[in-house]
Amino acid sequence: MELEFDPIEQARSNWKQHQWGDGRAMVAATSITRAHQILLAEINAALAPFGLTFSRFEVLALLFFARTHALPMGKIGDRLQVHPTSVTSLVNRLVEDGLVERMPHPTDRRTTLVTLTERGVNLTPTCAAALEAVGFGLDGLDAAQLDVIANTVSSLRRATGDWSDSE
Repeated sequence: MELEFDPIEQARSNWKQHQWGDGRAMVAATSITRAHQILLAEINAALAPFGLTFSRFEVLALLFFARTHALPMGKIGDRLQVHPTSVTSLVNRLVEDGLVERMPHPTDRRTTLVTLTERGVNLTPTCAAALEAVGFGLDGLDAAQLDVIANTVSSLRRATGDWSDSE
């Protein structure tokens, strides 16, 4: 639904009018949130023909990049920074779709491995190509703009403790 005005700029005007501050942080946060909604819709639309969402694709990609195409459930949650319940839900759907399977860990009976099936190994690069084809929803931006966004958001993530460099 396309509006005839920018609702975030309208919010900035209202913010200032009510003397809640200059509104810069509100505009930045709201813009990031709206951009996330837009990107997720584009990404999920590109993955829909494969019966996937971005969250499920992220699991597949993570497993694809793993040396043995397998990782423990806990490691998946850690790497994707999601709650174990979310990992279980994602893996359940991928198992139902025949893209992954659960396997007992060969040396740790407490751990369950998630392994890509042959179908999952074959589908993952196809999905990656579909996402690249739509530029992950960022097709309207050039390389310099993409770099600015990535660097700016990385600074935010680092400043809030999303990760720490071990240097």
